[in-house]
Amino acid sequence: MNADPAHRIVEIELDEKSVVRRTPEIEHERSIAIFDLLEENTFRPAGSEGGPYALRLSIQEGRLVIDIRLIDGEAQSRHVLSLRPFSKVVRDYFEICESYFSAIKSSAPQRIEALDMARRGVHNEAADLLLDRLEGKIETDSDTARRLFTLIAVLHLRPEGLTRGS
Repeated sequence: MNADPAHRIVEIELDEKSVVRRTPEIEHERSIAIFDLLEENTFRPAGSEGGPYALRLSIQEGRLVIDIRLIDGEAQSRHVLSLRPFSKVVRDYFEICESYFSAIKSSAPQRIEALDMARRGVHNEAADLLLDRLEGKIETDSDTARRLFTLIAVLHLRPEGLTRGS
């Protein structure tokens, strides 16, 4: 558990009104990301004296909207980021995830391990991109950025972004 309760997210909401049906594997990734994020995170919005924070993520007009409030509902800040820089890494992430989930069912352990390493690499790349995009707006650590990226990726899904057979 994070030692500084004033600089952490304690509630998270995804605006899923436009999200299409997802595969069970993607739902599992989303659930784990939310659980892990709420268990441990570091989150310091610029100009805020401290939280804890309630975070709402949504996609509006092709942009990521990060709405930050105090737990009592008081607005803290709202950031709108273009999703364009994330498009390729989101696509790569889900392609690797699809291969990984498929490999788990029937592939040799070496193949599964190689795909898992590739998945982690893309996830790290995405977290670094998110950290760069949040610079000067929100200070966070790599683990928090990784979990937030997972949630952004899930919100970013479009019908063509779903795995085959869904």
